[in-house]
Amino acid sequence: MNTHPYLRAFLAGAFVPTLILPLMLAGFIIFRLVLQVPIPIERGIVFPMALVPSLWGVWNMLWLVTHMRTHLAISLHGVLLPLLLMPCGALLGSGLGILALGSTGVVWFQEIHVPYVLIAPIFLCGLIGYYLVWKYIVGSVNRVLGIA
Repeated sequence: MNTHPYLRAFLAGAFVPTLILPLMLAGFIIFRLVLQVPIPIERGIVFPMALVPSLWGVWNMLWLVTHMRTHLAISLHGVLLPLLLMPCGALLGSGLGILALGSTGVVWFQEIHVPYVLIAPIFLCGLIGYYLVWKYIVGSVNRVLGIA
């Protein structure tokens, strides 16, 4: 019997962003439509909502493929994902006109300026979040599905 471990790994990886992204979308809708914030945030949320669950699923499949050779913990493997996503997201955002890199900071939607000094702690918090989510949630879903 073929147990389809890569399909189960994909589904386990896509589990978390599939649950979180609709909640983020609801928050963005409230922010944009109810609070009448004049920033076109829908330009920056649609593409990640389509891409992020698939990336997490493929990343979990990659962990399953490489785990026997590297013996890398799933939490550390998960921390590597934002190191790949951040430069790709910055490149895509600047290409689409959502993000502009300045001399003192980053400007989103020609409205929100974030100094580079704040980006490092925000990125560090993101790495910690990825570590915890991959260790406790994705890892436990992998164990439930019998692939860890």
